[in-house]
Amino acid sequence: MHCAIKRRYPQNKEGSDMDEKKQEEKNCIKKKGFPKSAAIAIFWGFGLILASVLILHHNPLADQVTEQMKKVSGCVLLTFTCIMFTIYYDRIVTIPVELFQSRGLIWKLAKNDFKKRYAGSYLGIVWAMAQPVVTVLMYWIVFDKVFQARVEFVAADGEAPPYVLYLTAGLVPWFYFSEAISQGTMALVEYTYLVKKVVFNISILPIIKVIAATFIHVFFVGILLVVSVCYGYTPTVYTIQLLYYSVCLIFFVLALSYLTSALVVFIRDLQQVISIALQIGMWATPIMWNINMLPSDNMKTLFKLNPLVYIVNGYRSAIFEEVWFFEHFYSSTYFWIFTISMFCIGTLVFRRLRSHFADVL
Repeated sequence: MHCAIKRRYPQNKEGSDMDEKKQEEKNCIKKKGFPKSAAIAIFWGFGLILASVLILHHNPLADQVTEQMKKVSGCVLLTFTCIMFTIYYDRIVTIPVELFQSRGLIWKLAKNDFKKRYAGSYLGIVWAMAQPVVTVLMYWIVFDKVFQARVEFVAADGEAPPYVLYLTAGLVPWFYFSEAISQGTMALVEYTYLVKKVVFNISILPIIKVIAATFIHVFFVGILLVVSVCYGYTPTVYTIQLLYYSVCLIFFVLALSYLTSALVVFIRDLQQVISIALQIGMWATPIMWNINMLPSDNMKTLFKLNPLVYIVNGYRSAIFEEVWFFEHFYSSTYFWIFTISMFCIGTLVFRRLRSHFADVL
């Protein structure tokens, strides 16, 4: 039996009914998981441990002014996340609880969504693979063969990797991010008929789109491994980090999708804004170029504020470098603090607006 948290109430309910709904959600969360005080204490304890490690971490080879800026900004962002989690605990935890309760339905609907996307075409799923493959080939011909671009990058064996391999390792996560955020943003608009159902749990719609996009991503990760083997970069124990960075990417896209899918219902122009942002983001992220080409450390730090830089470089590290993800301490810490903060904000906005979705759609 599912809790009453899964029932969506019509907008014309009185204030007392809305208060009753909130109380039912709190009771359901309390029944299904940790007590509120214990969960908040664990979250703050983890935050304090992370802040302590962040402050005590020292890299004598790095610029100390930059190091101090990273520590201060990391602690500020971490404190903001902990405070927000404490104040809005009931609202933030609601959606993860709903997702866990509906995990079977999510998996079924994600598979159906993936099949439906290419139903009716002769080649079916081949079209999902054709466009990214053609894009990689086009970039490879233009930059590697015509302009003879070379990678400003030294791999673990002391040699620069082939440009096509370097390019593919950057494009694979970018293709997934672009596809997943575009589909996740339009999840509520596409499934309008489900949004208007009183008893359907609409909070599962964004993650359905994200999981559906993940099926193709798995295929392209396999293509990346094949290309790396063809160029002599056989898988090592460090290659397993592709799984970690894929999880990072999925969680990051999901956090953004809850925010964008809620806002696009009321601001339809957001879809076009995201399309333009993706075009800019592809060049602002070191996919076809190397971040070490930037002239100053300050510019490198500025570009690294983009969470996708961490993921793209991570995919390359899993193929080229013999470096674990936790050795990039500040980058890993920043990414997860930023992503968790975005997830908290996204779920808060989604829950705040979802009682109005059916009326607008």
